[in-house]
Amino acid sequence: MKTSIEITLMPLNSDYQEIIKEFIVSLRNEDFKIIENPLSTQIYGDFDKMMNSLIFRIKKYFSIHEGIIINLKIVNGDRSTYKPNF
Repeated sequence: MKTSIEITLMPLNSDYQEIIKEFIVSLRNEDFKIIENPLSTQIYGDFDKMMNSLIFRIKKYFSIHEGIIINLKIVNGDRSTYKPNF
């Protein structure tokens, strides 16, 4: 099932920029379409593959860093080509 996920990683640490960079770079190694912007990262692909990848990464980052907040927005379907018509 094609899915769109928006991820916002918010570490409550002084080295937050490095943690965010590491997380995004690790996602780039996956077989997902990725769109990055200053506020969030969107990934597009197969639901099971993306969720399994995110579960692995979230557990990893929760285990090695304190104060990690992750917001996910999950949409059924591939919204990567969405263009507003207004």
